[in-house]
Amino acid sequence: MSLSLIAFLVLVAAFAVGSFTKINAGLLATVAAFGVGTLLAGMSIKDVIGQFPAGLFFILVGATLLFAIVRINGTIDLLAYWAERLAGDRKILVPILMFLLTAALASAGAFTPAAIAIVAPVGLALGMRFGISTLAMGLVIVQGANAGAFSPVNPFGVLANKMLEGAGAGDGSFRLYAYCFIFNAILAVIAYVLVQAIMKRRAARAVLQTDRGDSAIKNDGGADAPEGGGVSGPGGAGTAVLTAPAQTAVAAGTRTRPEKVAATPMRILTLVGIASLLVLTTVLGIDVGVASLVIAAVLIVLDSSVQKPAVESMPWSAIILVTGIVTYVGMLEKMGALKELQEGIAGLGNSSLAALIASYVVAIVSAFASTTGTLGVISPVVHSIAMDPLLTPVGVITAIAISSSVVDVSPMSTSGALLMASAQPKDERMFFRALLLWAIAMIGVVPLLVWFLFVQLGLG
Repeated sequence: MSLSLIAFLVLVAAFAVGSFTKINAGLLATVAAFGVGTLLAGMSIKDVIGQFPAGLFFILVGATLLFAIVRINGTIDLLAYWAERLAGDRKILVPILMFLLTAALASAGAFTPAAIAIVAPVGLALGMRFGISTLAMGLVIVQGANAGAFSPVNPFGVLANKMLEGAGAGDGSFRLYAYCFIFNAILAVIAYVLVQAIMKRRAARAVLQTDRGDSAIKNDGGADAPEGGGVSGPGGAGTAVLTAPAQTAVAAGTRTRPEKVAATPMRILTLVGIASLLVLTTVLGIDVGVASLVIAAVLIVLDSSVQKPAVESMPWSAIILVTGIVTYVGMLEKMGALKELQEGIAGLGNSSLAALIASYVVAIVSAFASTTGTLGVISPVVHSIAMDPLLTPVGVITAIAISSSVVDVSPMSTSGALLMASAQPKDERMFFRALLLWAIAMIGVVPLLVWFLFVQLGLG
């Protein structure tokens, strides 16, 4: 068994333990990085420490701190109130507005984590008000960011366009952007409809179980039993628990007019801070993590009372999870395991098959690491594949682009971690598992689908 294979298996083991137990997979991966890196790969501890994703850490800490402040000082409530008034009673407009807003930010050049960090807290809060699954809203928002991610001015699009230029198809920039936008828009619709349908079925089952519990109470205590009769036993406790979802559904179905939220000076200043984040990251090119920390510090200086609750509400477990996994992947790259994988793809000889395998490789790696880094690493391999005269360069690079970005919903990626950070603390573990399952489904289905559409059929 090769050293690279052993290293990959260790990562899979850490990931499996973290997925099915309460142990943080990032913590396991960090420890494993030192073990594998120093004992098996002969790396120094300093080299392993050097793989820690400082940039990603600043993005996570800065963005989650800033939007913890936004949530605590009521600015999210204000934005949700404005969006709710705009949507009126048209519930379907809510996910559409959130998708288009995120796509517009990404298309204008906002790095996808920045776009998600701006929209997710508002979108999830608004979804709760309209009785929309926060998971469905989160998936729609990520797909919106991915839809605009390959515009010519977005960092993802810049990398993809360099691949096009290297393959002699520099004029295909707009087609690449359009294909990615349309694909992600369709995927957003599928995600929303699917998740909402699952949640409705769960609510229906909860109502049915509630009705059965009520019948059992009547049978035990009689139709005229006094309130509380027959409820003190286990069946009564179960009924109380099962009634909760039904009550939530009723509340969502009878939504009243939005309660007015005042635009206080602090909330207006916070909105100015959010707008400044967009300008700093897209116009001035400042790192989103650094920009978020600066704005968060200014808001804390203006109102120091938000500091303690904001820091305490930050999703530190999610931050450890993401940075730990990425540290291990960095160690894999340092020891040459990823390069060995790339060389194996390049040596296949069949460009169409190589494009399919490359699509799967970028999907798997990007689910645990930076999409930008993954595209940069795979770029030399893609050049040789895309230049095959039997294939279309735009089609090959579109397949690679979609495969690498569609898994950004993974809780180990920046986008997925930001979604978890925007969710309610009680929903963090549910979000982790749901986003993980969705990412696995994307890894299994999307690379094959886009390969067939854009490489085999030559839609590019």
